[in-house]
Amino acid sequence: MSRGFLYNTSGWPHVLTSRLPCDQHYTFIMGNIAFIGIGSNVGDKIRNCGQATDEISRCKEITVVAQSSLYRTEPIGYTQQDWFINCVIEIGTSLTAYELLNILGDIELSMGRRRILKWGPRIIDLDILFFNNEIIRCEGLTIPHPEVQDRAFVLIPLCEIARDYVHPLLKKSIAQLVTDLGSGTGIEKV
Repeated sequence: MSRGFLYNTSGWPHVLTSRLPCDQHYTFIMGNIAFIGIGSNVGDKIRNCGQATDEISRCKEITVVAQSSLYRTEPIGYTQQDWFINCVIEIGTSLTAYELLNILGDIELSMGRRRILKWGPRIIDLDILFFNNEIIRCEGLTIPHPEVQDRAFVLIPLCEIARDYVHPLLKKSIAQLVTDLGSGTGIEKV
């Protein structure tokens, strides 16, 4: 795991060498913070999500700071497919958003991801949900993810690890966005 300096909410520095202490929120100050949505609905879905997280953590420019629980979620868009397993991770990274996008794409390809049908079955799906508080709109990269506020399979796991993070466009916390979803979300904790 990478070594970096973190500050907890009280301002005291902490050196990250392995795992973060529980019950404290940290900000990675040696780079960028990003939240990544992870999903799979082909093969061993739980294993696929774990493998993707492991591959991300093997990148020397990335430190996995937090990971949500796994959730079983119904498909959206194209619904004639198996349910998904989803989770969200928070990372600290020295990469730019574009570099991170390329690394995530390489991981998807190495795991066998093929983009055949929009919203169709996939062995792995890795999406940058947020990158710092940046707003990026260009071909191939939109941050914040344009549908994050409508997706329970992203918001509920994200709320576990970053409930107070504020969506930079909507100016609402993740907890507020979850409340806005209402009931009938088609998601259950694994």
